[in-house]
Amino acid sequence: MLFAALLGLAACGRTSDAIVVIALHPKNPDILYVATNDYIYKSRDEGRTWGKISGGMSHSRVISMAIDPAYPATIYAGLKGDAVYKSYDGGQRWVPQKTGLDDVTVTSVVNQLLVDPLENTHLWAATTMGVFESTDGGDSWTKRMAGMKEILMVVTLAIDHTRPDIMYAGTSGGVYKSGDRARTWTKVHDGMISPALLSSGRALMVNTVLVDPGQPDTVYAATLNGLYKTTNGAASWFRIGQALPDQMMTAMDVEPSAPGILYVAGRQGVFKSVDGGATWQEKNEGLASLNIRSLAVSPVDPKTVYLGTNGSGLYRSRDGGATWVSLPLALKL
Repeated sequence: MLFAALLGLAACGRTSDAIVVIALHPKNPDILYVATNDYIYKSRDEGRTWGKISGGMSHSRVISMAIDPAYPATIYAGLKGDAVYKSYDGGQRWVPQKTGLDDVTVTSVVNQLLVDPLENTHLWAATTMGVFESTDGGDSWTKRMAGMKEILMVVTLAIDHTRPDIMYAGTSGGVYKSGDRARTWTKVHDGMISPALLSSGRALMVNTVLVDPGQPDTVYAATLNGLYKTTNGAASWFRIGQALPDQMMTAMDVEPSAPGILYVAGRQGVFKSVDGGATWQEKNEGLASLNIRSLAVSPVDPKTVYLGTNGSGLYRSRDGGATWVSLPLALKL
């Protein structure tokens, strides 16, 4: 995510670039998008060939993407320093959506975009200048930071799909929870931030939060210093994955149809748990680089997983991470 190192691109004849974002079509497994440091690429054939689709967009780096689940040809892209862009035609053309974000675009990074599962024109942006909400498909944005008094940077957002009023925010100062769709927030860090950190004025940077779709009171938080889990809707947290070789997590995802199955990744590769984080298995066979930037489980086939590295491009697994195959960003002629 935001904290991983950036490198260069194999498909264009030079050293492979970081795969910053992976966005998978919610219904059609043939269609996927990736963003590198330079371009957005789209594949219509499960990654065999690719096309560049950054037309109309500024040269600012794409940091995040979201696909409208109701109308998947509608795509949002969050940029570093140039707010949000939207495409109505599967990425062929992009238009800027900055109203309400104009005063923060110079310094802001849009770390994540999240679409409401019940209202496809309702979305949120997690930025380095806070949480912003749009109720009109991104045409205008309003800041939603009530209750987040101690922090500024919001890195990630998650929503409970069974109870969409409930949201979580991973920030530079721990995790916050909302029960009213981001209108107000409450800090929920019991068991996550030690008294020593609190007394020193420091906090825990949280870069990914995920709600387990099969057990919505179970939430996982990946941080720059370990992995945390709650089973009571963030009333309290406990540490998991302490035996993992790297405690700086950069990517995490869960299987949508199987409670307790999750993947985490960082600078030492990919690890999978099938028991909610109690035990872990290394899943690095076939990878040329273990420095992982992005990770996405297919919403159509949970055994299909994509990951992006910081040095050797994009990979796919068809067997739940047991083996990985490289997918070069070969441009379609």
